[in-house]
Amino acid sequence: MNILDRIVEEKRSEISRRKRDVPSSRLQDSPLYGRSTSDLRSSLVTAPVFGIIAEIKRSSPSAGELRTDADPAGIAEAYTAAGAAGISVLTDATFFRGSLSDLTEVRARTALPLLRKDFLIDPYQVAEAKAAGADAVLLIAAILDRGHLAELFASAFELGLQCLVELYEEKEIDILDTDRMKLIGVNNRDLRTFTIRKDHAIRVSRLLPPDVTVVSESGVAGPADLLRLRDAGIRSALIGEYCMKADSPGGALRELLEGAAQ
Repeated sequence: MNILDRIVEEKRSEISRRKRDVPSSRLQDSPLYGRSTSDLRSSLVTAPVFGIIAEIKRSSPSAGELRTDADPAGIAEAYTAAGAAGISVLTDATFFRGSLSDLTEVRARTALPLLRKDFLIDPYQVAEAKAAGADAVLLIAAILDRGHLAELFASAFELGLQCLVELYEEKEIDILDTDRMKLIGVNNRDLRTFTIRKDHAIRVSRLLPPDVTVVSESGVAGPADLLRLRDAGIRSALIGEYCMKADSPGGALRELLEGAAQ
C-alpha cells in the first residue's frame, strides 16, 4: 500500500469518527458557516507579480518535521503582509499535524482567501471547511472518480466555496468538467511516491483549456522557478515547504516575489 492509499484509508475512519462527534447539523451552527466567501481564483489572477497560495503546514510524509512550533495565525499575518494571494492551511492531523482549528485561527487574522488542504472524499468535509472559515477546498483527482469528483464539486458550489482541483497524471484530465472547473492545480509531486519533477506542471498545463487558471504545486525552491513557470504561461503556484523551512516564512515569501519581479 502506497502512502496515498494509507492516507485515504485513515481518512475514511477519521470521517466516521468526526460525523459521530459533530453531526452536520452542528456544523451549520458555526458563526463562520454563513459568511460570504472570497474569490481565490480572482485573487490569483490579479496578483501584481505572481499569484502565490502560501501554505501553512507543520510536517509532511516526504519532508518530515518542518515547523512543529508553528503559529498558524502569526504565519498567516506574515504571509498576508508579504503579498500572498491566498493561504493554504493543511488540516490533516495524522500525516501533517494540522487541524481545522488552525484554519479557524487563520481566518480570524487575515482577509485573504483560504484554502482547506486535505484529502477530501466526503461532502461532510466540505461542510467542515465552510464551518471553519475556508473559501476554497482542494479536490485531488487521484483519489476520486468522475462521479465522486462531481459530487464534491457540487457540494462546494452549493456552499459558495471554490475548488482547486488537483491533477498529477495526464489521464486524470479525462474526469474533469473543465466547463465548470476553472481552477486546476498540477502537482509536481507524485503523491504515491512523493518524488518531484519540477517541469511536470508545465508539461501537463499545455493539455488544459486556455481559459483554465493553472496552479503549479510543489517544487519551488527559489525565484528562478517562478520565472520559469511564468515563461511557460503559469502565473500561480502553491508553495509550502520552501517558506515553512525558512527562519521567517513571510520573509521567504517576500524574497520569492521580489526575485520574480526582477
